[in-house]
Amino acid sequence: METEGRYTLVGTLVLAAIALMTAAILWLAGVADTIAYQTYTIYFKQQSLDGLAVGSPVKMRGIKVGVVESYRFAKGGDEAVSVTARIDEGVPVHAGAEAYIKRNLVTGIASVEINNGLSNSPLLGKAPKGERYPVIAEGSSDIDKVATAVSRLAENGAQVVERVNTLLSDENQRAISQTLANLNELSTHLAANKQSLDAVVQGIRDASDEFRFAGASISQAATRAEGSIVGVGNDAEAVLKEASVALEALQRDASLISGQIQQLTETSTLELTNVSRDVRTSTDALTTAGQRLSNPRAILFGPGQTQLGPGEKLP
Repeated sequence: METEGRYTLVGTLVLAAIALMTAAILWLAGVADTIAYQTYTIYFKQQSLDGLAVGSPVKMRGIKVGVVESYRFAKGGDEAVSVTARIDEGVPVHAGAEAYIKRNLVTGIASVEINNGLSNSPLLGKAPKGERYPVIAEGSSDIDKVATAVSRLAENGAQVVERVNTLLSDENQRAISQTLANLNELSTHLAANKQSLDAVVQGIRDASDEFRFAGASISQAATRAEGSIVGVGNDAEAVLKEASVALEALQRDASLISGQIQQLTETSTLELTNVSRDVRTSTDALTTAGQRLSNPRAILFGPGQTQLGPGEKLP
């Protein structure tokens, strides 16, 4: 009985130790997953992932800072590959960081190289909408850039060769040969008529000299005309000044004459009024005298009884 109890105790202790070790391992694994690493997602669309595997290193400036945790084909029609990378917690990943595949040319083993963003840019810590982890953008390696440049150079070289072939076609060669023949004939004709050409050139030179002399004459004439125009302008200005003075004097005389005419009009009106009054008085006197002369008897014998006024009596 004591032996069986001893075995039971030992087995219980062993089981308890195994359970504690298992719990410790699980706890450490969970803590490592949540604390020791930062998880990011990278979508590769343009680059081949040949040589990349789970556990492949993730490097920054050639230093290993994490590992590839998993990869899978992303949803959608662009055939992108989603790579999940775990990077050490102490490594800052800035906004604007780019990732590309770097492959060893000898072994063919690939790794993920991260070209970090600017040091003064904020950290990449927020996951986009619909994503579980923050996303690092896909970049391009130096080899890809060289390959692209070589490809463009090859395309440009092919275009140059094609254009050269087009230029050197049979039809163009015949045209070039005809052009050279025409140039040869033209040069021969020019050489044969060298003296005539010299005469033509001398004529052009003489004509240019005459044009130059004519231009000088025109310039002198323009200068003289300008002086004459300036003199005429000065004379016109003096005449305008004299005319202005005369107009001012005429205006003053007109004002004076207008005042005198107004005064004369007033005086004439007054005299005409007096004359009219005198004429009316004379008319009244003449009317009275005419009335008296119309009756001579009254003048000789005096007025009759019926012609006496109030209070008058016959003598």
